[in-house]
Amino acid sequence: MAVTAIVGGRIVPVEGEPIEGGTLLVEDGLIAALGGPEIAVPQGAHVVEAAGRWVLPGFVEAHGHLGVHEEGEGWAGNDTNEMTDPVTAHVRAIDAINPDEQGWRDAVIGGVLAVNVNPGSGNPIGGQTVALKSWGGTVDDRVLREPAGMKSALGENPKRVYGDKKQTPSTRLGVAAVIRGAFVDARNYLAKLESEAAKPEEERKPVERDLKLEALGRVLRREIPWRQHCHRADDIATAIRIAEEFGYELVIDHGTEAHLVADKLAARGIPVIIGPLFTTRSKVELRNRSLANPGKLHRAGVTIAITTDHPVVPINFLVHQATLAVKEGLERDEALRALTINPARILGIDGRLGSLAVGKDADLCIWSGDPLDVMQRVERAFVDGREIYTYDYAAGEGVFAAA
Repeated sequence: MAVTAIVGGRIVPVEGEPIEGGTLLVEDGLIAALGGPEIAVPQGAHVVEAAGRWVLPGFVEAHGHLGVHEEGEGWAGNDTNEMTDPVTAHVRAIDAINPDEQGWRDAVIGGVLAVNVNPGSGNPIGGQTVALKSWGGTVDDRVLREPAGMKSALGENPKRVYGDKKQTPSTRLGVAAVIRGAFVDARNYLAKLESEAAKPEEERKPVERDLKLEALGRVLRREIPWRQHCHRADDIATAIRIAEEFGYELVIDHGTEAHLVADKLAARGIPVIIGPLFTTRSKVELRNRSLANPGKLHRAGVTIAITTDHPVVPINFLVHQATLAVKEGLERDEALRALTINPARILGIDGRLGSLAVGKDADLCIWSGDPLDVMQRVERAFVDGREIYTYDYAAGEGVFAAA
């Protein structure tokens, strides 16, 4: 593959100081070099002029429902929640994603080149998430990590769903009990597997496969994180309590009141994927929603990522949430980290994405200027070094390459 050289722009690696008038070389879909005048452009390279522009890694949306909750499709395009059983650990977001939904184009327009797609929050245990690139062929062609986590919900949503059905769980204590019971079952399942595996081969008996318990076993083995939907501080405390009982890796999703228990989260190294931040206070859990909360969490030492929870907030507005969080006290550099390297680390894909570094995937955007300035736009986007999007100023719209 020919070398592509992006030259003359302000390169913002995220992990490292910005490089004015820098050069970034792409070869075989990976970043081959980046730096200042010391980087020579190979003869015959395809040169992309970026003078006066900013070059950044693609943003990473760590929590959303893109492709499983399609916009403008009503019930036919909504596969977010399998609300027929409180425990659906065996369902997988990857099996319901439409890779051609309009939202993927919106993601690219907003500089979001990777998305973690979650099942919804209707169940105490909702199913397996998947981290994908925003462009490129079938869903399977785009996979970065699968599964990338297990979705769970505390608080109003599961209590409302099953309370309306007059079945367990209809209270917060019932939701917690369902989760704990599922983990006890999963522990017993793993113990049975280990017991059989310890026997001489001729004495082993087959253990009937259970997809739910198998999936929960991956959480207990710390192979994937537990993605805990919760807003209120008391629900976050419950999430910590159960995680410590069973010893799994915990990530807080939403965390509207996480700042009220920030010391406990920071002490345990539990990250918070905070948001959406543009919504009204549509339910009791959101009464303490504030654009100042990301800054409070960061100052307390909590690792944060920012989410739109697409389609709750359109995914192309991800960067604008960060901008307004800066206005309300979040450090500017941390706002960019909350869109890039922090979510990549939370998802376990930081070896490939989240910053500009030699050896990482060449998934990057050329912006007209500072992305935290709402007047700037993505002019060009690249995935695996291939230009997938160009903004045509004459036409007043973007042009996409074939997926």
